Amino acid sequence: MNAHRSQAAVPEAAWFKSSYSTGGGGECVEVATTPRAVLIRDSKQLTGPVLAVGPEAWAGLVTLAAGR
Repeated sequence: MNAHRSQAAVPEAAWFKSSYSTGGGGECVEVATTPRAVLIRDSKQLTGPVLAVGPEAWAGLVTLAAGR
């Protein structure tokens, strides 16, 4: 896992939020996928740092979150 500042390789249209996001709370993350990693960023800071995790780590996080 690491943080990226450069998002040049990921088009803006590739980023998405959960369908559960209402847009009013400001507590969302956006996600984009690449062949090697899942990229995660704060929806309030689009030019801020980006966290890159492997597909297995992302799947584990989603599984954990879905169980709560």
